[in-house]
Amino acid sequence: MEKVFIALGGNVGRVSEKFEMAIEKIREMIGPVIKESSLYKTEPWGNKNQDDFLNSVICVETNLTSDEVLKNILAIEKAMGRNRNKDNQFAPRTIDIDILFYGNKIINTDHLIIPHPRLHLRNFVLTPLMEIAPGLIHPILNKTIEEISGLNTDSSVVRII
Repeated sequence: MEKVFIALGGNVGRVSEKFEMAIEKIREMIGPVIKESSLYKTEPWGNKNQDDFLNSVICVETNLTSDEVLKNILAIEKAMGRNRNKDNQFAPRTIDIDILFYGNKIINTDHLIIPHPRLHLRNFVLTPLMEIAPGLIHPILNKTIEEISGLNTDSSVVRII
């Protein structure tokens, strides 16, 4: 079994309800959720001219490969109305589901990079991740999430709700 840390975000529609739906689908298609952060209201990152986001992080145990986890996440997003493409990567969205960590594996393929390549730059990921896994070690940076969070220069506001 691998522990997979997954970030959820969104700012269109009833986001907290969509998170509940997405987490239920993740349980069904990927594995049991063993940790779940609080919900956080966050300023948009990348494109500031949009509504605030809700964000959270969950930890799932799975027997699936990283590619199978990705395939299932993309299917969940699509079923929930997400249209993923490079032209709208910072656009408003109904749901965004990203793999942050897959065990302590380092994966770098054309379609998947783990650990998530920008997680250490973003308060909206680090804050909920700190809540559930402050001692988790980033396998590339060789620092805990708590250490990474302390070094982060992102000034965007993240508030627990």
